[in-house]
Amino acid sequence: MGTNVLSLRIDGELLERLRDHAAKRGMSVQDYVVQTLIRDDFDQRFHSAVEETERFYGVT
Repeated sequence: MGTNVLSLRIDGELLERLRDHAAKRGMSVQDYVVQTLIRDDFDQRFHSAVEETERFYGVT
């Protein structure tokens, strides 16, 4: 798996909040944002899998 670059333009206030959250976890802002995106992606995929399983088994 290769890597790519994603450039974001964000508001200064948001950047400061991201810096604070990242610092509390001992992470860089970049690592914090990437981990947040990975976690959100997993949550969405997990939710979709649960819904698909419920449809398969007829659970409502």
